Amino acid sequence: MTNHIEAASPHTMNTYARLPIAMERGQGCRVWDVNGKSYLDGLGGIAVNTLGHNHPKLVPALQDQISKLIHCSNYYHVPNAEVLAKKLTELSGMTNAFFCSTGLEANEAALKLARKFGHDKGISNPQIVVYEKAFHGRSIATLSATGNVKVQKGFEPLVEGFIRVPLNDIEALKKATEGNPNVVAVFFETIQGEGGINPMRIDYLQQVRQLCNERDWLMMIDEVQCGMGRTGKWFAHQWAGIVPDVMPLAKGLGSGVPIGAVVAGPKAANIFQPGNHGTTFGGNPLAMRAGVETIRIMEEDKLMENAAKVGAHLKAALEKALAGNPGVKEIRGQGLMLGIELNKPCGALTERAAEAGLLLSVTADSVIRLVPPLILTEAEADEIVALLVPLIEAFLKG
Repeated sequence: MTNHIEAASPHTMNTYARLPIAMERGQGCRVWDVNGKSYLDGLGGIAVNTLGHNHPKLVPALQDQISKLIHCSNYYHVPNAEVLAKKLTELSGMTNAFFCSTGLEANEAALKLARKFGHDKGISNPQIVVYEKAFHGRSIATLSATGNVKVQKGFEPLVEGFIRVPLNDIEALKKATEGNPNVVAVFFETIQGEGGINPMRIDYLQQVRQLCNERDWLMMIDEVQCGMGRTGKWFAHQWAGIVPDVMPLAKGLGSGVPIGAVVAGPKAANIFQPGNHGTTFGGNPLAMRAGVETIRIMEEDKLMENAAKVGAHLKAALEKALAGNPGVKEIRGQGLMLGIELNKPCGALTERAAEAGLLLSVTADSVIRLVPPLILTEAEADEIVALLVPLIEAFLKG
């Protein structure tokens, strides 16, 4: 009998409340830990593993790239960076892209864009509208834009220049900015991820777009978690038929290879000039190949359509199975980005689900988050329901 391997990281900084699990390999929508236990992956590396694990089309492409060139420098042109930038602009209706390595970097770049946009207009103290419950990252600037006091605590003083408003309330937005000549941008997630899977309404998105047009503000939409086909369109804001001026991306863009991007339209595409912004690893040949291949495979395998179809199936199955349970407040989200809000904090379910062979997370204290790979099948969705519903019911009874 093989000895049990304990999962521990004594020399790694204690920045995560890790479960006592160490992963070893994956295949499709399943992963195995170092002790051979199998898990159905309902978390997808937190909306990162678009194509699941060990994808038969992605792996050979990355192996090919690794054998050629992993990294050079942004002193030189990277051919696949232009291929990926062109593709992202075609898919978004925008014009140019900047590449970095993470969603935090992409959001930080967006904030810098907004500030320089203001300074270029003669505004010395530019201000950016952000939202309650938002999450944009953990650098000092993105932390300041984030609407979570718990993650901000201990890192004060925060960066100034943010005006915070509630979701889906256009009158509150107008009131908060009335008569203020320093406002330069509105910055938000189409569907808040860490904030609890909170969607912006279609009519609200359209109203904000109109207001930005009227007041010459940048509309900046953080699609880091909800973008890249997760809702059934390339970017979640496209359900509202709008085009932003600035759009940070990351997570699912590289199917696990670190990559971030800021896609910009005509109003913002030329704000940065040489020397204004940069990155060491962003745009490197390996990450760019990962982005190009991810989109190619998504198109070939019709994964956006799959996300919409399987996501609707999963949501309907969860609603049916949990109907009438007073402890379930709401099931919300779109495509394969779903949240189940309970009437009490449910962080314990993360470990209980893992023990049952299902990976998920709990966000905003009481919202179970499901963001599985976009290759998820209806049979696997049914398996998620079969594993998760009894856990929820037992937890609520307890």
